[in-house]
Amino acid sequence: MARSMADRSRVVVVGAGIGGLVSALLAAGRGLDVTLVEAGDRPGGKMRAVEVDGVSIDAGPTVFTMRWVFEQILDAVGTSLDALVTTRPLDVLARHAWRGDPATLDLHADAAAATDAIARFASPAEARRFAAFREQARRVYATLEGPHIRSGRPTLARMATDLGPAGLATLSGLGPFASLWRALGRHFHDPRLRQLFGRYATYCGTSPWQAPATLMLVAHVEMQGVWSIDGGMAALATQLATLAGSRGVRLRWGTPVARIVVERGQTAAVELAGGERLPADAVIFNGDADALAQGLLGPAVRDATRRAPLRPAARSLSALTLAMHVRTDGFALDRHNVFFDADYAGEFDDVFRGRRLPRRGTVYVCAQDRGAGAAAVPPGARERLLALVNAPADGDRAPLDASEIDSCEQRSLTLLRDCGLRLDIASPAQVLRRTPADFHRLFPGSGGALYGPAGHGWMSVFRRSGAATAIPGLFLAGGSVHPGPGVPMAAMSGRLAVATLMEHLGSTRRSHPVRISGGMSTRSATTGATR
Repeated sequence: MARSMADRSRVVVVGAGIGGLVSALLAAGRGLDVTLVEAGDRPGGKMRAVEVDGVSIDAGPTVFTMRWVFEQILDAVGTSLDALVTTRPLDVLARHAWRGDPATLDLHADAAAATDAIARFASPAEARRFAAFREQARRVYATLEGPHIRSGRPTLARMATDLGPAGLATLSGLGPFASLWRALGRHFHDPRLRQLFGRYATYCGTSPWQAPATLMLVAHVEMQGVWSIDGGMAALATQLATLAGSRGVRLRWGTPVARIVVERGQTAAVELAGGERLPADAVIFNGDADALAQGLLGPAVRDATRRAPLRPAARSLSALTLAMHVRTDGFALDRHNVFFDADYAGEFDDVFRGRRLPRRGTVYVCAQDRGAGAAAVPPGARERLLALVNAPADGDRAPLDASEIDSCEQRSLTLLRDCGLRLDIASPAQVLRRTPADFHRLFPGSGGALYGPAGHGWMSVFRRSGAATAIPGLFLAGGSVHPGPGVPMAAMSGRLAVATLMEHLGSTRRSHPVRISGGMSTRSATTGATR
């Protein structure tokens, strides 16, 4: 039996990624006695910065969307997002370029501007198709926000009930079992636009050929707004940690966990690597859920997720990243930039089937000194860039050969150069490279996967672990569990974890589904729904 809430139930949150930070903050706000332990020396998890050539560069998520998620979380503890960080809306969601094509396409947050840009780039007919696509993406998002995003781990039967006839009709209109790539083919005739919107599958670590068509909702999410954060994404993690500390959460950095202790069938403590034991009436684990299944947190919780460890082929994408402080020339960078090669299908065949770095991969570049509110980069000055190429999540297996990594890096730089962007890399100290093996070391149990399980197939939504586990008192948060990857979804998972925890502490009705209140009609007038 759980202790009464009046007894200040002790909660240990393991991992200070965004899901763990939100969990700790909300649990403390509900009057619980909270300790947050993190193996690293700072908060953020994947939302992290690295120092390169004397400057700080965001080396994880770089896109901030769905700010309403944070507004609602922070409102619950009596503050606001604007009180924590300064955000600036971006007019251009991303600038896109293709090898061998002199034209570029800016996708704007403003729907009319985006439609006009597509008409000039492709044709008026494609602009009309884009408007129809945008409307279908809006309907899909509106259909799934409640039954999927805000709910505890959904089941097929419950989701069908929650969707109702109108929702089922919306999803049926996508085509039974349709992939995102197939759905895009029904909307766009220009292969470049199909490629552009197909990339949204990678936001969840999947292939456009295997991702469900419902992922078109990302288009709606982004067009509701993308923001930059002064100080970078890592500043949000730092401020959330500071706020949690001010609300009574004990923050312990450099504190790896050896195991989660279970006694008499429920969580009893967290044992640290140094042998210290932290008593716990409940534990929220904000690491990769597969770490539990692999036994990395001890044999007592190996079966907590009720599934075997993921096969590497079932993992989401990893990445090869280059954090750079370099001079640039030629191509006019915006904040977010995407450079496409010709063989898009080959890129995903290489990664998911060949288990190798792509031979002709897309390169994403975040120019962190550009965008809304940023001063113009002076001619000849160095600027901060993060370049990313998709990679297989095999970081716990045989590491990628150094020559393969070098070749992929050179191919990526050549693609940038062929699209007009020249980088002046004068010294190795100006570049910090990270591989799937590096990400696996940072995030144990992941194999380097940055998004948890791959969201392949229409049933993938039902395969993610939810907040509750098979062990009473053990709860999950983070991008590897429901509702999925990305900064706002990981934050929502923390909110769901605390809601499930409070139900566990206050009631024995363990089968009651958790639903986060609020919705599209309850947002602040100054915010919108975004990714």
